[in-house]
Amino acid sequence: MTAKLTPTQTTILEAAADHPDGNIEPLPPNLRGGARAKVIEGLIAKGLVAGTPGRYLLTDTGYAAICKQRPAASDVQNLDATDAFREPEPIPRAIRPGTKLAGLIDALRQPGGATVNQIMATTQWQAHTVRGAISGMIKKKLGYNVVSEKRADGDRLYRIA
Repeated sequence: MTAKLTPTQTTILEAAADHPDGNIEPLPPNLRGGARAKVIEGLIAKGLVAGTPGRYLLTDTGYAAICKQRPAASDVQNLDATDAFREPEPIPRAIRPGTKLAGLIDALRQPGGATVNQIMATTQWQAHTVRGAISGMIKKKLGYNVVSEKRADGDRLYRIA
């Protein structure tokens, strides 16, 4: 029984099968951020890839899913899906200069950070949009470590650590 694969998963597995050790890196350049992590997690969940420190290699199941066999001359250990798993590091997206998002990131990179009111003045966004962009886009999708501190005057200060 073969696993149902997406076109992206098939491309990654076929490219990995051509490597002598079955390493899935480098992934396609259009696969960045959270999408990269999700594809790797999906391959691991199906038992097609196993993680080792800093590397993700095809398992025997992965080779079978694309109708190929592990190279006989390989000196790589036979991995299975129970091997150690390390959360893949997302690759940050490129931010276009001059956009509101770029302005938000620049404000957060200032040594003193920025308040919601300062960011609202820069981006012309409402407060809930600013907070949503910080938590959704800046933290989750782009992977920045954003620190939030409450000042003595009650305003909250955000900065990229």
